[in-house]
Amino acid sequence: MTDAAIAVRMDGITKLYPRVVANKNASLSVLRGEVHAVVGENGAGKSTLMKILYGLASPDEGTIEVQGHALHHHAPADAIRAGLGMVFQHFVLVGPLTVAENVVLGAEPRRGPLFDRARAQREVREISERFGLPIDPRAKVEDLPVGMQQRVEILKVLFRRAEVLILDEPTAVLTPQETDELVLVMRGLAGQGKSILFISHKLREVMVASDRVTVMRQGRTVRTLETSGTSPGEIAHLMMDRDLAPPVRPAAREPGEAVLEIGNLSALSDRGTAALSGIDLVVRAGEIVGVAGVEGNGQTELVECVAGLRAVSEGTVRIGSRENRQDPAACYAAGLAHIPEDRHERGVILDFSVEDNSILGLQGRFSGRLGLRHREIHRHAEGIIESCDVRPRDPAIRLSQLSGGNQQKVVVGRELARRPRLLVAAHPTRGLDVGASEFVLRRVLVERDRGAGVLFVSAELPELLAISDRIVVLARGRIAGEVDPAEVDEARLGLLMAGHG
Repeated sequence: MTDAAIAVRMDGITKLYPRVVANKNASLSVLRGEVHAVVGENGAGKSTLMKILYGLASPDEGTIEVQGHALHHHAPADAIRAGLGMVFQHFVLVGPLTVAENVVLGAEPRRGPLFDRARAQREVREISERFGLPIDPRAKVEDLPVGMQQRVEILKVLFRRAEVLILDEPTAVLTPQETDELVLVMRGLAGQGKSILFISHKLREVMVASDRVTVMRQGRTVRTLETSGTSPGEIAHLMMDRDLAPPVRPAAREPGEAVLEIGNLSALSDRGTAALSGIDLVVRAGEIVGVAGVEGNGQTELVECVAGLRAVSEGTVRIGSRENRQDPAACYAAGLAHIPEDRHERGVILDFSVEDNSILGLQGRFSGRLGLRHREIHRHAEGIIESCDVRPRDPAIRLSQLSGGNQQKVVVGRELARRPRLLVAAHPTRGLDVGASEFVLRRVLVERDRGAGVLFVSAELPELLAISDRIVVLARGRIAGEVDPAEVDEARLGLLMAGHG
């Protein structure tokens, strides 16, 4: 490997935070024109390493070279000038603006003192055609599906002449079809000489998309492998230092009484348009009902109606014998536990400690005549940390200092501590590594076997098929079908999701 062939070289990177060693002597080399995956368990240091490369954090030790030029304590503006571009997991877009306006924002072409809109649209169209990313530059971003919004983010970095693209969990919010399209985009960009560096927890897409893969564990880079010469099993073993044991769904038992009854449910979206129409659904004790569907087809609104977070336009939602009236506290009192789709918006307070987050919504359980019982809270948080393998193992640490996956483990542990009659899990494994996903799925099965009813929403078809007792498919806000997971495959489920019964 010659120096001329290397687009990015990071050597001996160490980054220390209070109470946390994020990176320890980590090294990484990315070749020109390759797709390079970085994988590891939650908290392994992947995102920190990428933030250091892009100038969002400074290393305590180590060196960085991009395109043969050294970067020292650089800022993102320096990284961009060096040819780096980063697409974040949570997009940074202005919804009311057009595609072209978002792409050129901060580097607008001008005609005299005025913004040259026609030139911006022309240049964005040229870039999109050159790199195989077709999109209407005049479309408003807020009207685009998630996959197309991500395309806008990629065009933003290409417009700034990036030679190395860093993608942080790029498929976390994509449908299977959008993921396939993104893989083709990454391969196409690499074919035109760009280097793609992407973080992923999904080993199947790593095997399909990447040329090489670097495995991280506990802040260190363990090994870099040729993707064609390895397997998902070997990668998982290197990530976790153990073999992966996928959850096995026990034989289904006869479900018990209804814990969730939804009758003729209709609800509006945030924009006031119809999101759900005529939904009839029953979840019984001791069963897992999976909900499949292309994102934006009513899954979010369904979960929010069940959790008392969204008004019901028509119909009824009952948890046990109690009718739901847009009252989250009453839903919890009726036996609900809710793992939310967006933990930052609904599930945690980032500036609070792990300990404080572990009792959100459970304060009454830990209150006495003189206030909160702090020793009991501490033991409760330690129990979640131990049972859910939260890292670092420190109840006092601020939640914002944990990786996204470890934040999710805190939410899962807290909600299951309620011992619910009804568990509503909305994308509970999103952003989790294979080991953490395995853990969450096993815990969901334990809840089912304990006698809870489970409404399980996921965009991951393999996990829906693996643990659901039955699956309903949402398409355009209606139930398009119900299937037995033992009698259907991903292709059939995909057709139903697209509205083709």
